[in-house]
Amino acid sequence: MPWPAADGEPEHLLTREWLVTNGLGGYASGTVSGVVTRRYHGLLVAALPSPHGRMVMLTHLWERLRLPDRTLAVLSSEERPAGLDLQGIQYLREFRLEAGLPVWRFEIGSTVLEKRLLLPRGQNTVHVAYRLQGGEPMRLALRPSVHFRPHHAPVSTELGGPYILTATEGRYEISAGRELPRLRMLLDGHDAAFTVDGRRVPTVLYRVEGSRGYEASGDLWSPGYFRIDLHPGAEVTLVASTEPWDRILALGPERALAAEHERRSRLLQTAHPALRVAPVAELLLAADQFIITPNRPRDTARQRAAGEDARSVIAGYHWFTDWGRDTMISLEGLALTTGRHAEAAWILRTFADHVRDGLLPNLFPEGDNEGLYNTADATLWFFHAIDRYVEVTGDHELPRLLLPKLVDIVEHHLKGTRFGIAVDERDGLLGQGTPDLPLTWMDAKVGDWVVTPRRGKAVEINALWYNALGLLHDWVAATQGAEAAGWLLEHAERTRRSFNERFWYPAGGHLYDVVDGEGGDDAACRPNQLFAFSLRHPVLDPTRWRPVLDTVRDQLLTPVGLRSLAPGHPEYKSQYYGDLRARDAAYHQGTVWAWLIGAFVDAWLRVHPADRAGARALLRGLLDHLGEACLGSISEIFDAEKPFTPRGCVAQAWSVAEVLRAWVRSEGASTAPSETSPRTG
Repeated sequence: MPWPAADGEPEHLLTREWLVTNGLGGYASGTVSGVVTRRYHGLLVAALPSPHGRMVMLTHLWERLRLPDRTLAVLSSEERPAGLDLQGIQYLREFRLEAGLPVWRFEIGSTVLEKRLLLPRGQNTVHVAYRLQGGEPMRLALRPSVHFRPHHAPVSTELGGPYILTATEGRYEISAGRELPRLRMLLDGHDAAFTVDGRRVPTVLYRVEGSRGYEASGDLWSPGYFRIDLHPGAEVTLVASTEPWDRILALGPERALAAEHERRSRLLQTAHPALRVAPVAELLLAADQFIITPNRPRDTARQRAAGEDARSVIAGYHWFTDWGRDTMISLEGLALTTGRHAEAAWILRTFADHVRDGLLPNLFPEGDNEGLYNTADATLWFFHAIDRYVEVTGDHELPRLLLPKLVDIVEHHLKGTRFGIAVDERDGLLGQGTPDLPLTWMDAKVGDWVVTPRRGKAVEINALWYNALGLLHDWVAATQGAEAAGWLLEHAERTRRSFNERFWYPAGGHLYDVVDGEGGDDAACRPNQLFAFSLRHPVLDPTRWRPVLDTVRDQLLTPVGLRSLAPGHPEYKSQYYGDLRARDAAYHQGTVWAWLIGAFVDAWLRVHPADRAGARALLRGLLDHLGEACLGSISEIFDAEKPFTPRGCVAQAWSVAEVLRAWVRSEGASTAPSETSPRTG
């Protein structure tokens, strides 16, 4: 990332963010500068049981050093409408990720101070550690500020409370009512003390919230401040947690850091060898942020009764929960290329337990135990994820165990299930649609306005349907014989024949996005058509692979993914910005999606199987992006035109997963330029 100029220009430090997660869906996140700019920024956003969900428990630390000459140096402060105090930013000389964990290096004259942050795995706990590197002893003061609220709640939400501080032998607790969890704190170090000085911190500015059309200022509350004398070479750690005291104290800061470094080292050792080198090793560690143990008691009980454990995938930080579609698309990149095969199986089993009426959940709302099922494609991606699991692990037992459920899914689609999802008996194509809900991955909705309804027979839905029929045929034939699987082959052949008759759009040299839609056939050029020949069982006739690929390359390909709609379409939007309505109007109408690069790589290698160098070249722009937005991770979306500004979630599961997967697929690429290497623009 670019470092600020000598005059202290702070913009890069205010727009670059960091993220640390705890394996439960909880996280800590903020800007490199230490200034909070989002409602989701905080040093501890705890993942709590229903009905709470994720809550901001510790928002900010005001950090101050008293130097030996008794002068004061403020290392971090809040941003206010009157202006940002740049003093702390000017002391910051370095920010780095060590094994994916953030480290800040401050220099005040000849004094050097390093700060580290860690969330112990499986706990709603944060450790913020400080170490003086040489020099004379000096005093550190830390003032925590809080606003207990759901992480989605506006920053202008009333503080609530009253906040009450209790203290017992160096341990401190903040409570704000019986219904809310307590924040427990201690300062681990010699002769630490706490000064009670409760006060409201008024009008903190959250600049990103303002740019997104939301309330942008709110108050915090601080109970007082910790103080401790720092000695060269010694480390002191602020511990804050919603866990019981016995669990907080069970693992000290030094041992917790060693355990986490050991765990991350194992992640590198067990991953595909191609992922163990820079810069993709950063993404390997980023992938770990999305795999979680869901805080749903029934999932945990069911899986542990079977001798397993529950796992799921957070779709994106900061605001998404676990989504079925995103999980199934991400499974290979997050869990299989990284060697986490057992967890991949647990993810599949966890979601299989939630199948209802032949459908996989679309998502699990924040703090809820039951999923929502308004999706036409997540269930079909489930078949794809199982296939990738079998291919990588060689474990054929899992599809055998899930076979009755998979057959039931197909039967529900054939006879019709919720949301108008049903196979048309006239042509064997899968249709879907209900007036008030978007059911494909292009699912933006503002109030009653469904931005891209795509009701009818969508191109990727039918590509996924054909692929699911082919996969299920293979699994049934392997366990019950070819005759028992014959009915699936008949349905697949009918789908393939109708698809090739109906979806080819000769005037554009590509595929219709939707046929039999409310307004007829939709000829918009979108990336969804790639799935017609990028999956295990390609439904599109091979003679049309190259023209479709060439059209997508020329109209949709960029250095950071694929546009969701070709320029020139009346609904095309080149930028994603403004309030919620403006953003959702652009969300799938041109905005670039990083995850789609995986499908393009698959399609590229189908047409150019020997050109791994060309496939590898497609990933360079996304690897360059690791120094933007959330450092070491990949954003959800980008503007559709140069400079392709990153937008949306700063860390997105399928963006990271598909780059990792595509990197492995293109392994063995030559460093020499390829004659067929794709162009991006």
